[in-house]
Parts: sequence; structure tokens; C-alpha cells
Amino acid sequence: MIDIVKKSDCSGCYSCVNICPKECINIEVDDEGFGYPVINNEECKKCNLCEKACPVINDPKAEKIETIAYACRNKNEDIRKRSSSGGVFTLLCEEVIKKGGIVFGAAFDENYEVKHIGAETIGECEKLRGSKYVQSKIGNTYKQAKDFLNNGRLVLFSGTQCQIKGLKLFLNKSYDNLITSEIICHGVPSPKIFKLYKENLKNKYNSNIKDIRFRDKALGWNKFSYVTEFENNKIYSKTLHEDIYMKGFLHDLYLRPSCYECKAKNFTSNSDISLADYWGIEKKHSEFDDDKGISLVLVNTEKGKEIFEKISCGMEVIKSDIGYAISNNPCIVRPVKYNKKREKFFKEVEGKNLEHSIMKYTKTTLGKRVKDKIQSSLGKLRER
Repeated sequence: MIDIVKKSDCSGCYSCVNICPKECINIEVDDEGFGYPVINNEECKKCNLCEKACPVINDPKAEKIETIAYACRNKNEDIRKRSSSGGVFTLLCEEVIKKGGIVFGAAFDENYEVKHIGAETIGECEKLRGSKYVQSKIGNTYKQAKDFLNNGRLVLFSGTQCQIKGLKLFLNKSYDNLITSEIICHGVPSPKIFKLYKENLKNKYNSNIKDIRFRDKALGWNKFSYVTEFENNKIYSKTLHEDIYMKGFLHDLYLRPSCYECKAKNFTSNSDISLADYWGIEKKHSEFDDDKGISLVLVNTEKGKEIFEKISCGMEVIKSDIGYAISNNPCIVRPVKYNKKREKFFKEVEGKNLEHSIMKYTKTTLGKRVKDKIQSSLGKLRER
């Protein structure tokens, strides 16, 4: 029976909720805005299926090949422009939908909360495109995916590393008609903080939200912007370094506790494909970089290799060095470091202005600025 003693022992993947035969596990939200399983002990029959499906405790059976890294960009410039990086996810969706399959991924609902949904058309898949820097609620989509798989439908399931790991443990068997695509994750921010942030913007612009884009490329891929469009046609747009929500996210200030000790890193999810931004592409493959977005695609299984070959006609591809890719995106193999200011931030944010609290706890000290300057200078010297 699942018993969460430390908050860091739960990734919020919903695997235990989906697998419980008595449906006696519910998710309750804590003061930080993260959901955790609560068991109705009177209904629980102590089958321990919830423990066996937990990605913090267990690893799925490995079906790996030697991982191969590729730098990729969709040949369709419009799709790449509307994608977070190189537009590879859309190609995966198109291949699956073409074969009568269904795609599961994270989407905004009518209140701009992030939830996993199933998409059966290319139009519906557009909701799944693009980064959402807040934890997605899996809900019962693991169960839905299993029903489709058992009925012979092709299923593509996209999610963070822990969500894919949770799915694999929930299913507890291999399906030839399942393709998994994990998103390399920096960590998932608190839905509560994101809600406060949205309310602040709505009040400031005196309007409801019409659209949110975390990774707008109007100023380029490397300097992407957070954009909110409002029903009164006003637009808020700031770069990743200017926007207050992104600032707190990149300082790891309000991530889920389990993110600092993530047990789903380093390919333990056994996902067929891993997708990420190919940061550092300009130094490794300068001729390939145009600041419009390049995907890093890691092919991890034979099935991943097969689907990658099928969609390769729709993109430009360069085989790359996995070691270099990991050095520029270490979240592939290890979690971010815990921010020691996190606890104070959550205690303070309740009674104070969100923007003030984030600014206060992300402020860089003079000593840190000097240290960063020295390290930057040393790095440039090493490159010469």
C-alpha cells in the first residue's frame, strides 16, 4: 500500500490511481499546489498493485538498444515555428494518426490548466504541441491508453520522464502497438504558482486569457518568449530572462519536491524515444543551426528506431554525439539541484505579492555574479 512519508517520494504520475482495482486512491492537493495519493483504508484490499506501479520505487523492464542521438528539424517551417524546438513531435503524431491511432499528451483546458488528453485527429494534436511549464494531470489516461491498446489501436503516449515510467509500470507488459515518447524535463513547477501568475496577468490586463505560449519564437529559439494573449486583444510578451514566472522556474524555486531527486532520469523510463531541445547545437553542428529550433532526438529502443526511420523523410537529420548532447542538457541523466530558498518562498508567497516573492528569492548576490563572470571567462579561454 502506498504510504507517502516524504513528499519527494511521489512524482504525481497517477499510476497508483489508475491501477487500483477498488478505485480507493484519490489525489489531494497540498498547500504548495501539488497532488498526492490518499488511500481509503476501509476500501483498500492490500493488493499492493499501487506499490508495484510506482516509478519512484520501481523500474520497468529494460528493452534498450544503445541510445543514438540525432539533431533534427521539421522540413515544414510553419510547424517548426509553432513548435518548442524542431517540430519532431508533430511528425510522430502525423504518423500515428495516419495509421488510425491515438496520441496522448499534455494540453491546456478551458481554464488554462494542464491535463493529459487523447487526440485522434491532426487538429486535436495541435493542442499537445508546445511546452507547458507546469505539471500535467494524467487523470485516467493510463487506463484509456490501455483500453485502446487492448482493442488493437496504435497508441503514442507523450509525457515527462516520470509519467512515461509510470505508464510502463502501470501496463506491466509490452505492447507492440504502443510508442512512448518522453520529454526531457527540467522539473515541473507548481500548478498553484502558475494559477497565481495567471490571475495576476488577468488582473493587470483586465481581461480573460485567450492563448498562452511558453516558447514563442518571435525573437528566436535561443531567446524564446513567454506570451499571453487576452480576449481584449492585448498581448503580454517577455523573454525567458525577463518573465517573472520563467525566472522562478529556471531558478528551480517552485518545482515538485520529487523533481530534485528524480528517479526517472538516465533512461530508466525505457521510453522508445526521448525528445529535448538540442542546446549547444551551434558549437557542434553550426551549419545546422538557424535559431528556429532544433530537436535532440534520442532513439532508445528497436521500436523507437523503427518509428524514427518512418518519420525521417519529413525532417532534416544529423547523427550526433550523445555525450556532447548530455553535457549541454544534463537533465537527460540527472535532476536539478534543490533550491535552498524554496521552503521560505512557499511560506511567504501566501501573504505577499507573487512577483515580489519571486524577485526576492531569485535575486543574484554580488558574489554569485562575480563567480559566474569568472567561470564564463574561463570557459571562453578554454574554447580558444
